[in-house]
Amino acid sequence: MDQITHWIDGQTQRGHHGEWLAVFNPSTGRQIAQLANGGDAEVGMAVAAAERAQPDWAAHSASHRAAVLNRIADAMTEDAEQLAEIESRNVGKPIDLCRQIEIPRAIQNLRFFAAAALQFSSESHHGEAGLNYTLRQPAGVVGCITPWNLPLYLFTWKIAPALAAGNAVIGKPSEITPLSAQRLAELSATAGLAPGLLNVVHGDGGSAGAALVAHPKVRAISFTGSTRAGRQIGARCGEQLKKASLELGGKNASIVFADAELDDHALADRLLRAGLQNSGQICLCGSRILIEASRYPGLRDALLQRIAEWSVGDPSLAGTRLGPLVSESHRNKVLKGIELAREQGGRILCGGGPAPHLNGDLTGWFVAPTLIEYLPESADLHREELFGPVITLQAFSDADDALRLANATAYGLAASVWTSRLDTAHQMAARLNTGIVWINGWMLRDLRTPFGGMNDSGVGREGGWEAMRFFTEARNICISI
Repeated sequence: MDQITHWIDGQTQRGHHGEWLAVFNPSTGRQIAQLANGGDAEVGMAVAAAERAQPDWAAHSASHRAAVLNRIADAMTEDAEQLAEIESRNVGKPIDLCRQIEIPRAIQNLRFFAAAALQFSSESHHGEAGLNYTLRQPAGVVGCITPWNLPLYLFTWKIAPALAAGNAVIGKPSEITPLSAQRLAELSATAGLAPGLLNVVHGDGGSAGAALVAHPKVRAISFTGSTRAGRQIGARCGEQLKKASLELGGKNASIVFADAELDDHALADRLLRAGLQNSGQICLCGSRILIEASRYPGLRDALLQRIAEWSVGDPSLAGTRLGPLVSESHRNKVLKGIELAREQGGRILCGGGPAPHLNGDLTGWFVAPTLIEYLPESADLHREELFGPVITLQAFSDADDALRLANATAYGLAASVWTSRLDTAHQMAARLNTGIVWINGWMLRDLRTPFGGMNDSGVGREGGWEAMRFFTEARNICISI
């Protein structure tokens, strides 16, 4: 059985505590690795290594940093098949999803911010009070804490801008899915990233995560995860007057007007992808489908027909669309949420429990894709994030009614609007309480744009200049002329 140790100062470190956490294959429910559980001592070692390495890295030209990031991307490209297999085995993702979307996007993150390093520039102002220019200097040592659902995708999304801006990074991947972050750390060393610039401290949130957030020399924390954990991290960073970017949960609505141009079956395909990709374990998933009443019966029937194509199977086989949920505890939470929806009056159109028996070793944490209608507006499943392959359907009467239903949650991450009317699209987009609105699409991502949510979906924005500015400190210089 593999032992996954910390990566500190360019080499593996077993850690001080001798405590190990179990890492599982969600498809089989079997343990596949032991993970070192770090804490204050390991974070302290990583901070010391980062402090030694960061000044020289910051002093290098942007073109040097960009070249190193591109070499890491090259190494990832050469290793792409192994990375896809690691991600599929550790997370339970369909291998096609890893090969076609998630590993390519992780590589793209490195290349995008390598290019951003060459374009990142200071502002200047003249004419009101002297000549002013702004230096944007690296924060120093920063922490990046990433979730279990998109491990490599989101790990690179954070470390790439941090490194591009001249910082040294301490990463804390989820203890549930740590394997791809460890492999990336090894690849970064072969690509020539100096020791100490990327450190990986493994462990659970209460030990390794808390130690990273609490360390006074870690000057910024970028976190993606649950709203509950985000509140705790935000409070601790606030006590230290430390920068925090918090990308948290979502309960996103897909809003379908009767005039949406696609026919019911084509539209059902797109809505099911938005709700079920990665078994619904994406913060951006459209887990609520709101349908204008006149179109509701036809689209509901099309959804019920098309969902049969989302069969659960072996994620290591090409063609599988749905794998298991990431852990036994998460599977149980999702099943409990479905049962509560049933008790609250919901009609289960399909699914509603564990996936049917799968052959061979597939005895892990599978849940059948589920559609639910007729839930009362006050039902928990309309308001709380479940993070599974579960979609609710609601009918609405007009745009105001759709807006009321869509905004009836404390979350505010994303929404999609499906309509052929330009005025409807603009009016809905302006009034939805979300950080991103897609019109006639889902998961279209221009990496230059600001990404993030409001309310219980987080604080701050990532992507493009937003990310580069988060990982830097602005210093204004004013020259009297």
